[in-house]
Amino acid sequence: MAVDLKNHQHALAFIIIVVFIDSIGFGIILPVMPQLIIGLTGATLSEASRIGGYLMFAYALVQFFAAPLLGNLGDKYGRRPILLFSLAALSADYLLMALAPTLIWLFVARIIAGIASSTWSLAYAYITDITPEDQRAQRFGMIGAAFGGGFILGPVIGGFLGEFGERIPFIAAAVLALSNVVYGYFVLGESLADENRRPFDLSRANPIGAVMQIKKYPVVLGLAFAYFLFMIGHSSLPSTWTYYTIEKFSWSESQIGLSLGFAGVFMIIVQAFLIRWAIPTMGAFNAGIVGLVAIVIGYCGYAFSAQGWQMYPWLAVAAISGFVTPAFQAIMTSQIPANAQGELQGALSSVNSITAIIGPLFMTQVFAMFTGPNAPFYFPGISFFAAAILSAVCLFIFIPVVKTHNLTALGKA
Repeated sequence: MAVDLKNHQHALAFIIIVVFIDSIGFGIILPVMPQLIIGLTGATLSEASRIGGYLMFAYALVQFFAAPLLGNLGDKYGRRPILLFSLAALSADYLLMALAPTLIWLFVARIIAGIASSTWSLAYAYITDITPEDQRAQRFGMIGAAFGGGFILGPVIGGFLGEFGERIPFIAAAVLALSNVVYGYFVLGESLADENRRPFDLSRANPIGAVMQIKKYPVVLGLAFAYFLFMIGHSSLPSTWTYYTIEKFSWSESQIGLSLGFAGVFMIIVQAFLIRWAIPTMGAFNAGIVGLVAIVIGYCGYAFSAQGWQMYPWLAVAAISGFVTPAFQAIMTSQIPANAQGELQGALSSVNSITAIIGPLFMTQVFAMFTGPNAPFYFPGISFFAAAILSAVCLFIFIPVVKTHNLTALGKA
């Protein structure tokens, strides 16, 4: 039975909690991944960053093909069953990583997670199902705030647990993901009404077919490319932050966890509170510009910080980039009919997957190249500097695309 839209505030709370718990599980493992790789392989930190990039590559490559398939299945069968399947697979992924005796186990676990990596796209589709168009940007911001809240707790917990062993945080993440499955099974209703479902079409349920469908919407196509560049840059933080701060500042697991928790605090301030003011007041277009300028400044700050404490003010500035995704989502979803929102989110997940294939691999290899013994010159901040350039290019695409289609006032009160 679909969610009663009169009670959609309850459904909104359910999906936010799902995302919150999911992001805790993701954040828990970040501070200890290098130590797990080094423990299994005996590699140096620079070499471990390369391996970490390959693990992200394997996950993203599988996700690229799986995401549009699951998005289209969600348009036919509803969001709820696909979401529960994804969460169950994620719990298996964390458990395998916790028990891994060899590096191959880590790759198998990441492949399993990639197959069922539809949590975020389904969360956005779910919110779209139950939300009027003029409120979507704010609620997409609430999803981001839920991620931020989980990201506050996750790395801090992971850094603390990592002091007792690099595998402990993975066990905790598996328990959280499994509890999410139980929670969703009992309390999460279906959001997609029967009249808004459509037949499953395999030609549209693949990454190429899904992306080709958005060619019908010029604004979406242009913004998808700009967002593609933004997300490649964005991959620099999850893929190299731990390696970078260990290499340059010799941070411990707990220090890494606290820094990421600090980032999460500002992320939730921006996405839970500032977006509610920014999107209606400035409009999605202007909010997107502000967010992109902030992230360019933040990346440059990361790249050239001389001492560890200097990273904290740049984290606060970069958090304003939380405007970017809700702004892009608000503009793009306004151009898509109700019965194709799942397909849109699946296509955007494919775009994200392409960036996740390219971004972490590029960022980790560049980090290793400029920190290893054969580096042309030592520059551990190179990945963040590259991210600043990509985000600047995104900004210079975003502005003319939206202006050309007269959408600069979208989202204003």
